[in-house]
Amino acid sequence: MRSPEPLADETVIKKAVLLDGRVAGNVVCWEQDGDRLVGYWIGKEYWGRGVATRALSKFLGHVKTRPLYARVAKHNVASIRVLEKSGFIVSGEGEADDVDELVMKLAEP
Repeated sequence: MRSPEPLADETVIKKAVLLDGRVAGNVVCWEQDGDRLVGYWIGKEYWGRGVATRALSKFLGHVKTRPLYARVAKHNVASIRVLEKSGFIVSGEGEADDVDELVMKLAEP
């Protein structure tokens, strides 16, 4: 998933993901082209343990803006599943840096 530049932007909401006192990744929310997007990165050593799903769920409890969008590579099945578990649905398709993407949307609860 793509994230904003620079992270020092005060309109960007960003949180570290901690597991057992160590930084396991991050979750971020930013505005792009009039839409509010969310993205996350989890270190490979933490994959397959539900860390991304728990982190995103907790983050979405703090970020109340809706709709939220996420862009994810079509081949990234695990990340698509994380977004689906969090309530996102496919709302379109796109391309970035020659990568085919799904545009996913989290509407009002």
